[in-house]
Amino acid sequence: MDLKNKLVTVIGLGNSGVNAAILAREAGASVRGTDLHDTPSIRDAKKLLEGKGINVEIGGHTKGFIRGSGLVVVSPGVEAGSPALRWAGEFKIPVIGEMELGFGFCKGRIIAITGTNGKSTVTTLAGEILKDGGVDAVVCGNIGNSLCGEIPRIKYNTWVLLEVSSFQLERIEDFKPHIAVILNVTDDHMDRYRSFNEYINEKLKIFANQDKGDILIVNYDDKKLRGLAGKAKSKVLFFSRFEKTLGACLEGNQIWCGPDGRARKICGIDDMRLKGLHNVENVLACCLIGVIAGVKEGSIRDTVRNFKGLSHRFQAVGFIDGVEYIDDSKGTTVDSTCRALESCAGPVILIAGGKDKHSDYSVARDIVARKVRDLVLIGEAKGAIKKALEGACAVHEVKDMFEAVVAAHKLAGTDCVVLLSPMCSSFDMFKDYRQRGEVFREAVERLSKTYV
Repeated sequence: MDLKNKLVTVIGLGNSGVNAAILAREAGASVRGTDLHDTPSIRDAKKLLEGKGINVEIGGHTKGFIRGSGLVVVSPGVEAGSPALRWAGEFKIPVIGEMELGFGFCKGRIIAITGTNGKSTVTTLAGEILKDGGVDAVVCGNIGNSLCGEIPRIKYNTWVLLEVSSFQLERIEDFKPHIAVILNVTDDHMDRYRSFNEYINEKLKIFANQDKGDILIVNYDDKKLRGLAGKAKSKVLFFSRFEKTLGACLEGNQIWCGPDGRARKICGIDDMRLKGLHNVENVLACCLIGVIAGVKEGSIRDTVRNFKGLSHRFQAVGFIDGVEYIDDSKGTTVDSTCRALESCAGPVILIAGGKDKHSDYSVARDIVARKVRDLVLIGEAKGAIKKALEGACAVHEVKDMFEAVVAAHKLAGTDCVVLLSPMCSSFDMFKDYRQRGEVFREAVERLSKTYV
């Protein structure tokens, strides 16, 4: 991508935007950066960028700041209705996403991983499998450190494990991963998309530019994805918990991989430290990625055995009076909560609620009726969740996380699991899902001291 002497304007100055601005500047562009907000972190970004000769405005967008640009680079969190993007359209300025910009400078082979649930776990574990197997690998993307920020580390022999969201795929043009992975697609982000079809179509862009030399890996058990084999130009491989497939599958208690037709036994379910049936799917995908990248079976097995999982993903954070408290704060979709409930052996006291993404909470009704004894609701979405699930179990509304944990403790007795799996994003009450999970853990710790 030739940006020398071009005027590039970056919209949105979070991690993605800052790294995009720096990359464009180092590529010889004249760069501007603009952000709607004026917060301490945005002010820090402004200071950093101005120190590199980049002109920055914060606290709002101005039309004159967009005018004259040769290229606009937009961060994933910026929605299509942003005035800055409307002005870019009015001035007929080409607009790309941060990931597309990074792709234009990426020398390595990209393994792009998307899905409604499990992206971060698969991206992280697959990265560990490659690194432990002696492969040069960089883990980045939606997981927290953007592709643009990692470009200096990426060489021609580097495998780039890239977590990809639907937001990032909205504005791709040439983005072409060597391996594209679609883990699952379920209802999410209905506050951003007009329909589920619009959402899934954004996800499917991940393999749009692939050709016969590339690979598409798909979850065979997700019926919405099986038919992609007939639509892709690339070689399609599947992973499945239930069926023998060309790719990776579960036979009895063992994971087998055979992307080239030669079956290899990788590891057993008992080798996994990750909890939850959904994580069997995640490990299947990771093992398949590892085999394709040339990692030995024994090395893959050792990495799976040692991988403890990520914080706030179905993570036990305490026991009080024999009751286990599980932090699944990353469960920001209805489907992810259903998967977490499937993995709970005993009756569940479920803590849910948060920022309403206009999801169809009634999808969880059957499993809530089977698994959940009491539902404790917090946050903006508690009214919508109560309306959708009332009658499936007892429902209780509380003010905050500490009150939710106290209520759950009183309801649990000695035979339940207390599970935080919100079905919603966190932004009504918390900075992000990590802070929400930490507040939950702190509340459990406070409660444990009270009842010691």
